[in-house]
Amino acid sequence: MNASRKSGGALGRKSWLFCGSDRGGRRAAAMYSLIVTAKMNGVEPQAWLADVLSRIAAHPAHRLDELLPWNWRPQPQAITTLAA
Repeated sequence: MNASRKSGGALGRKSWLFCGSDRGGRRAAAMYSLIVTAKMNGVEPQAWLADVLSRIAAHPAHRLDELLPWNWRPQPQAITTLAA
């Protein structure tokens, strides 16, 4: 398996041409960056994004760094929910 296949980058390379607009392309690039960053830090992207999105509104602004993939620790109820 080649390196681009492992990272998932080659899967969407041509698809980025059809994002619909520059804004859509930037949004897709931002999401792809979040997903790849989570993977590079050994975090399952869907679990991380779901947990962060559910917590971010009530999370103190001065502690947002705790939600970054390299610092993230799932909350106990998030683990229970994912297991169900």
